[in-house]
Amino acid sequence: MGKNSSIGWADNTFNPWWGCTKVSRACDGCYAEAFAKRTGFKVWGPKAERRFFGEKHWHEPRVWNARAALAGEQEKVFCASMADVFEDRGDVAIERERLFHLIEQTPYLIWQLLTKRPENMIAMAPQRWRAEWPANIWAGTTTENQDTFDERWEHLRQVPAAIRFVSIEPMIGAVDVRLGGAGELHQAIFGGESGPGHETLDIGALERSVSAARDRGCAIFVKQDSGPYPRRQGRIPDDLWSLKQFPWSAS
Repeated sequence: MGKNSSIGWADNTFNPWWGCTKVSRACDGCYAEAFAKRTGFKVWGPKAERRFFGEKHWHEPRVWNARAALAGEQEKVFCASMADVFEDRGDVAIERERLFHLIEQTPYLIWQLLTKRPENMIAMAPQRWRAEWPANIWAGTTTENQDTFDERWEHLRQVPAAIRFVSIEPMIGAVDVRLGGAGELHQAIFGGESGPGHETLDIGALERSVSAARDRGCAIFVKQDSGPYPRRQGRIPDDLWSLKQFPWSAS
């Protein structure tokens, strides 16, 4: 099966648009903003215009869906690496609704919807999803430390999705996911900060955080160390580095 993503926990990456606004410390060294600037697009910040795409771009997930259907197994789609689906802006509302229709029409794709704004997820979802989101959605939020986990999990745990996950990346402090409120948390992804000015990943904090996720019964995916080339610096113990787990419904 083909792979259209460099992200280890996804098979494909899809962006309904480019651009976002920073909301917390984890955004300081945003790789997506840096990439957009390198490619000539100034799409970051509340006053910047977002970059939208045409029919060819929107057709790509249908190709992946057909491929997955032929193979008889679902493919995972990370949405979105260059935006936040649940950013509160009027100019993205039509594209967001277009995305929701696309999700419903591609049942062989698992849509990993990752946001730093989980407080908007229920309100911005279609009315038809209020009781239960489509089975092919994994709802996730990014958290970088205990404070952001505590705040964002309170919103994510109320989302009626089949799978809920947290991406603790960039990890800039230990996170004990056992401290969150009721609600099943199916997966925890861990990774250090990359790029210039990165904060070095605390391996001890990673070990404690993984242990807490294991106690809560999460699937655990250790993605990367910190640094300019963070895939593996040799600092993460092999028993942690080998953790590349997915929730029970993953293919």
